[in-house]
Amino acid sequence: MTPALLELHELACERDGRQLFAGLNWQFEAGQVVQIVGPNGAGKTTLLRALVSLSSQYQGQIRFAGKPLADNLYGFRQQLLYLGHLPGIKAALTPAENLRWYAGLRGEAQELELKLQQALQAVGLYGYEDQPSYSLSAGQQRRVGLARLYLSQAKIWVLDEPLTAIDKAGVARLESLFKNHTEAGGLVIITTHQDLQLDNLRQLDLCDFPPGQELDYA
Repeated sequence: MTPALLELHELACERDGRQLFAGLNWQFEAGQVVQIVGPNGAGKTTLLRALVSLSSQYQGQIRFAGKPLADNLYGFRQQLLYLGHLPGIKAALTPAENLRWYAGLRGEAQELELKLQQALQAVGLYGYEDQPSYSLSAGQQRRVGLARLYLSQAKIWVLDEPLTAIDKAGVARLESLFKNHTEAGGLVIITTHQDLQLDNLRQLDLCDFPPGQELDYA
């Protein structure tokens, strides 16, 4: 039996010395979009940061492809695209330069220029590709970061509020992208306040795993 892409075993996370949730057991499978839900302060971003190994403030175990994450961290990061609250771009570079740098870093240079133009058009930045990113609005800078989704060959996408300040047409395009990605065997883990319209959507509600109480996921 093929192991889940990511598995959480008795995970408990804390922030500033306060436990946010505990007893979290979950399997993230290829072909799924998993939405992390819960009220503000429930620990959604904290969980995502633990999942992508940016935080060690947790107890329990995270497994990748059946093995503890720490035992195969390099392999995991090769399969990961993480978009956090910040756009994660170089302000002095243009959108096109930012995307070329990202593609070069990941070895995703095949037919790059065509894919780059398609990505910028998909996020509504066609015509802005040669402007310095510092001259763009905060929303446009965020869309430069989102354009990486259209270039990425990573299997696991972890996205923290990627739909903020995106119009309905843009949300629909991203939902279509999530659908295509998961149908190709990928996994999307996302936090968002938007109501996603996807058949393969599952929700992980952190309120189901209150602090100090051990619960099993069935």
